[in-house]
Amino acid sequence: MFNLANITSTLKTIPWFFDLSPGSMKNLASIAEFKTFRPGDIIYAEGDQHPYMYIILEGKVSLESYVPGRGELPLFTLEYLDVLGWSSMTPVVRQKNSTARVLDSTKLLAFNAKLLMELCENDCELGFIIMRRLANIVASHMLNHRLRLMELITCQNEES
Repeated sequence: MFNLANITSTLKTIPWFFDLSPGSMKNLASIAEFKTFRPGDIIYAEGDQHPYMYIILEGKVSLESYVPGRGELPLFTLEYLDVLGWSSMTPVVRQKNSTARVLDSTKLLAFNAKLLMELCENDCELGFIIMRRLANIVASHMLNHRLRLMELITCQNEES
């Protein structure tokens, strides 16, 4: 029970969840858990079907993508309150499009994506809040990927 109390108090500090009712907060806490990783750990690899979505509570995680001829390239660094593993929540594409490598000792709030999807389907308030926030994350990541791709193309053209 102590762990559930810790999770509930942690959820209450995350702006994502400020609008949730006490019932939705309780349901969300029931499927969450804390996970810790050390520097150098791989949380998931590009192409994996990983079952969790995470919110970073402490530490830093690098998202990297393999580019033929260039190897693993960092896309961006995620920090406090950033979300990773969000593609686990997409109904069609669940494969990871990057590798998540831990840079600093990291503590994450982990949600089993299958259980979170079930909660979202059964609790419309929770589902709306989660999916609205995820849509913003996806849009932001797409913009960041596009900017990184343009940077790579520009660098390649300059090398030619």
